[in-house]
Amino acid sequence: MNQPWSAGPSDSLRDQLALADQLLERTPRISTPQDLPGRYGRAGKAVDHLLDVLKSESVLGGGWAVWHHGYVGRVTQDLDIVIPAVRIDELLHAAAVSGFEILPRQSGRWPKMRHRDTDIQVDIFPEGATPGTASKAAPTTIPHPGTLGAERRALRYIPLPSLIELKLAAGRARGESDVVELVRANREQVDAIRRHLATVHADYVRAIDQLVQRAREQGDD
Repeated sequence: MNQPWSAGPSDSLRDQLALADQLLERTPRISTPQDLPGRYGRAGKAVDHLLDVLKSESVLGGGWAVWHHGYVGRVTQDLDIVIPAVRIDELLHAAAVSGFEILPRQSGRWPKMRHRDTDIQVDIFPEGATPGTASKAAPTTIPHPGTLGAERRALRYIPLPSLIELKLAAGRARGESDVVELVRANREQVDAIRRHLATVHADYVRAIDQLVQRAREQGDD
């Protein structure tokens, strides 16, 4: 029987350093979440199995999508996936009998589960849910993954403009820092990102303009 992966502070640091080395070595070959090294790729494949069973679609956002789109210093311990609202209950039921533990759900929080074999936490972003903070909800909701470049039965990375949309909707300082780094890594796509955000909400256009300016100022350092 496989035992869940766990680590103390020093083990965790070693794991992160080893992961960084693997990512640098394999970056040209990591085109899908399933290509991620070690337990991260295994967890991505386990999510794929659920999507296949449900004939559903999903995209990977969060820190791994930030890394995929060029901020190579950004790695994370979790997988953040966008799921259609009508598939949430089915997904959780299938996950509970397919190697995942459904984590206790706090009031007002979105579902989370843990892949037992790898100890990777999977955070579920439900279509139609409202991102934001306790003091400021986003003016938009999470889109259906089908509008975010999803493919049926396979986990794919969220496109860059939509990733930035969700980062801005979350309204967190870490998300803004991610956007600045993504802009610095993808300067040629800034116009396309802005055009996309203009179709979503004017608040996001104002936010990206400010963060693009911040990225330019940091680039002058």
